[in-house]
Parts: sequence; structure tokens; C-alpha cells
Amino acid sequence: MASLKLQVNGGERSVEADKDTPLLYILRNDLALNGPKFGCGLGECGACTVLIDGKAARSCLIPAGSVEGRPIVTLEGLAKGDALDPVQQAFIDENAAQCGYCINGMIMAARALLDRNPRPTEDEIKQALAYNLCRCGTHLEIISAVRRAAELQGKAAPRTAMAEGAR
Repeated sequence: MASLKLQVNGGERSVEADKDTPLLYILRNDLALNGPKFGCGLGECGACTVLIDGKAARSCLIPAGSVEGRPIVTLEGLAKGDALDPVQQAFIDENAAQCGYCINGMIMAARALLDRNPRPTEDEIKQALAYNLCRCGTHLEIISAVRRAAELQGKAAPRTAMAEGAR
């Protein structure tokens, strides 16, 4: 056991854990942050996605000791006070959730995409979300939500005929 100091959602949090404990376990079990979900435990489904240094990362695979002092953002850290992040709001507006299990990973991957590319094309959105699994069938709504988030940020991507027809 070691005392780990993690920078989570803008604040420093100290936890007692082995340095090789998966970050996901610390976020959920020690810090009560339940946005990231345990899905596959293999980094393949994306349910556990968080932002580390602004990049989407699978927290089930990352040893907590390897991210000490680096900024970690979970789903809970996206909102600013009572104001939801544009991605969160867009997912609500577009009804882009059914069971909700994949939504954490989809939102976090979308946030990382829009941070690096505020005007993604439909293909870029699909590519950014390709490694997040969803079995509910809300794929069209999720793509629409990412487009809406870009619009909400005031950096709208041009809509394609396919995206307009899918709405």
C-alpha cells in the first residue's frame, strides 16, 4: 500500500492503495465516482473511459500509480457547477441513451474529440467512437449528439445529407 495523490476533477485526492491498482477501482470504490463503469476489464468496451491529460483513456487498464499528479477528468468533472458540459447536454437533447452503460465512454470520447477537433466530420466522429461498444442501437443519436455538442460550443461542423436524413 502507498499513499497516492491523484488530481481528479480539478482537486487533489489522496488514497491508500497499491500503485498497480487499476485507476477505475480507485475512482469508483475509493472516490465514489460512478461515471466510469466496469465493462469488460480489458480496455475493449470503453465504459471506463476518463480523460487523462485531456486524452481519452481506459481507466480499467491504467495503474493508479502511473497517473499521480496528472489531471484526470471523469464524467462527474465535465459540468461547471449546475451547467452541463455541451456534450452532456447534447446527449440529453438527442436522447442518445437507452440502458446508459456505454454513455460514460461515449461522452468522454466525444469530449476528447471536440477538444482536439471542434469541427469534426461525420467520419471523424465515427472513428473517435469506434472503440466504444454499445448494444442498444442508439448509434445515430450518439452521432447526432456529438454534432449538436459541436454546435452548442459555437463551432458547428457542416451537416451531411446522411446526418440530416437520419434525424
